[in-house]
Amino acid sequence: MDRPPIAAFTGPPMPQAAPAGRPPSDDHPALRSAAEALETQFLTEMLKAAGLGETPESFGGGAGESQFASFLRQEQAERIVQAGGIGLAESIFASLAERAG
Repeated sequence: MDRPPIAAFTGPPMPQAAPAGRPPSDDHPALRSAAEALETQFLTEMLKAAGLGETPESFGGGAGESQFASFLRQEQAERIVQAGGIGLAESIFASLAERAG
């Protein structure tokens, strides 16, 4: 069965994730902080949806484990963002900085 070749994506280039750490030319620290906080919250929810920190059915840590699982997800999301994240904070920051002038 002959199929036509799949056309290559020719849209605008996807934004690249920032290297670990902040870029040296950061003129808007408040905007950077807000963008990283938003990426952290996004990643926290994605980790929750992925089931990270769920109490196992048997031999779990009890009520305390499930109550503190959200703190674990939050901290892990913060560490991911500190390590360069998924590029969301950089995209948000660029958009906000462009509007701020």
